[in-house]
Amino acid sequence: MDRLIEDLLNLSKLNQAPLARVAVDLAGLARDVVTGLPRLRPERLVTIDIAEVPPAVGDESLLRAVMHNLLDNAWKFTSKRPAARIEFGSEQRDGETVYFVRDNGAGFSMASATRLFGPFQRLHSPSEFEGHGIGLATVQRIVTRHGGRIWAEAEMGRGATFYFTLP
Repeated sequence: MDRLIEDLLNLSKLNQAPLARVAVDLAGLARDVVTGLPRLRPERLVTIDIAEVPPAVGDESLLRAVMHNLLDNAWKFTSKRPAARIEFGSEQRDGETVYFVRDNGAGFSMASATRLFGPFQRLHSPSEFEGHGIGLATVQRIVTRHGGRIWAEAEMGRGATFYFTLP
């Protein structure tokens, strides 16, 4: 309950604090985040590939929260895979950098994708995967506040890819 309340307070504060826009090394943030992921299940074998990507411009603490939520979700939703794989990288599309976090985990039906970024919207039952349904809503608010976009592509049982842009 404490975690849920803290997450809700953080979500409500996202639009209040001014953004400190600086050059941010998202690959460095990703490396920092993934070092903490195995703490609860150190026995898991997960291949994690973090590519060097162009720097983003934004608020470093908020972008750390984006990376934490996306990579933590990838870790969580690959937990039932014996050969789990998580990837962070970028690609160029129509002249802009698109960052992504990809995994080979549980995935989801694209028919439900419109609900992904709403608070408390879960596409998997709490008995299957823990969580409160706040993480992706937080990510969406941070990316939008920076002037970017976020979307996802997935297939049930074959993983998901979360894409986002930052101007």
